[in-house]
Amino acid sequence: MRLGAVLAGATDTDETRLAAYGRAVGLAFQIVDDVLDLTATEEVLGKPVASDLREGKATLSVIHSFDHGTAHDRQIIQRVLDDRSFENVSRQQIQEILKRHGSVEYAMSVADRYAEQSRNALAPLPESEFKRALLWVPDFVVARDK
Repeated sequence: MRLGAVLAGATDTDETRLAAYGRAVGLAFQIVDDVLDLTATEEVLGKPVASDLREGKATLSVIHSFDHGTAHDRQIIQRVLDDRSFENVSRQQIQEILKRHGSVEYAMSVADRYAEQSRNALAPLPESEFKRALLWVPDFVVARDK
């Protein structure tokens, strides 16, 4: 977003606003992407699910459950991260831990906050078809299901 602003000859202030927008909408997108990796089906996503866990990546939802879970919950999560597979722990067990601690809802609330930050970054810009298009993106990002 910053590069686009520079190439368009935007003022320094507008460049900063668009960079803040891009960062916030990008973070919202990534959080939702991580949540979908944990909650969606392969049929919906069109790709293997829970790949982050199988790659040993702890995403925001997983970190939230790790921080708020019991010692046993942490052990189960750590096992999947260490094994990089669901051989010893099922995906369903992980989903139950996430549900019990409200971790998916927590992550989605953070994504919503980033989406709001992105919209706020654009608020001072004059109304235009371009601004309207950019304001549509955060809503799409947090509402998508694949």
